[in-house]
Amino acid sequence: MEQLLLHLFGDYITQSDWMAQNKTKADRPAAAHALCYSLPFLLLTGFTQHGMAAWVVILSTHYVIDRYRLARYVVWAKNWLGPSVAWYREPSGVTEKDNGIVERFCTQPTPPFADCSATGYPPERPAWLAVWLLIVADNALHLAINYAALRWL
Repeated sequence: MEQLLLHLFGDYITQSDWMAQNKTKADRPAAAHALCYSLPFLLLTGFTQHGMAAWVVILSTHYVIDRYRLARYVVWAKNWLGPSVAWYREPSGVTEKDNGIVERFCTQPTPPFADCSATGYPPERPAWLAVWLLIVADNALHLAINYAALRWL
């Protein structure tokens, strides 16, 4: 629970608008954000050799993930796991014989990354949905790495 609270505090409370707007464009705001994010984790890691190793992993991975918006690559890659053919049901509007429903399928190959580079999702997705799902994926990456660093280093 402490790790989750520190993540939320570091990623949302200590992040200034300047950091948020520029961390994917330049090193300095990304580094400033990673440092502000990571400092509270010293409460959990302490200053032992293992604690400092965990803290450095938390700091450095946060910088890299945010600076290069790596979550969008994870999102794009995971979309390859789904089927390229999707079944769906739609009203037929024809007769009662088919209960008014027709089953169809369509192919939905994952587009190339160049088409999905903003969020990892195809541009046809509603922007609000793609952004929020990217934020969730980003948080999941940070939390998983932080947990691993705190648990095993």
